[in-house]
Amino acid sequence: MSIRIGTSGWSYQHWDGVLYPAGLPAAQRLGVYASRFDTVELNASFYRWPRESTFAGWKRRLPEGFLLSVKAPRGLTHAKRLYAPEVWAARIAACWHELGETRAVLLVQLPPTLERDDARLDYFLAALPHWIRVTVEFRHDSWLCEAVFAILERHGAAYCVMSGAHLPCVLRATAPFVYVRMHGPDREHLYGGSYSEADLDWWAERIRDWQGTGREVFVYFNNDGGGNAVRNASSLASRFGSLSH
Repeated sequence: MSIRIGTSGWSYQHWDGVLYPAGLPAAQRLGVYASRFDTVELNASFYRWPRESTFAGWKRRLPEGFLLSVKAPRGLTHAKRLYAPEVWAARIAACWHELGETRAVLLVQLPPTLERDDARLDYFLAALPHWIRVTVEFRHDSWLCEAVFAILERHGAAYCVMSGAHLPCVLRATAPFVYVRMHGPDREHLYGGSYSEADLDWWAERIRDWQGTGREVFVYFNNDGGGNAVRNASSLASRFGSLSH
């Protein structure tokens, strides 16, 4: 099964000199990124959900074999808190259709103030088309229980494994794929710091464990400050051969 390693987002000006040549136009960043990695997690969609034509445009621009994961809109996760998801589910599905073979996983990040609600989670997952792979990132500890894991398993949804950002690191696989978000090792600053080589060795072993169970693995580094995500993603990918270029 495949291993995909990339970063959370790609259009960062402070990556000039790290991933991008100085002065590279923003419109050209995705092309350069895709020449280096084979997957990315789109975060801008959380703040403003793109149009269907934008998703179609990404499909045309991305090279063969590249996969795009997309963060669900805050209108669904934080404003409506998954309540009455039908309108958003239909809108997401229409855009997901436009991605075609470039679609990877829909990331649903719940707000830290949303406590466990099994019925709401179950209803939301049932509202999504079965052909959309989804992972749920829980930000309240009340969700960490076997009953919630069972709901995810029943819907084929992945529990989002998290590292850093003062969040619990629970190595639980609930779907045919595993989704990992690396938020950074800095305990003083959210989404900051650079993972050590020893840290990356440890994660490489966990990835091999999941791969050994026949699961596809997606790993995205969210510690973008100073270009740490680029360096960490490249270093982790190097442990599995030519995953990044």
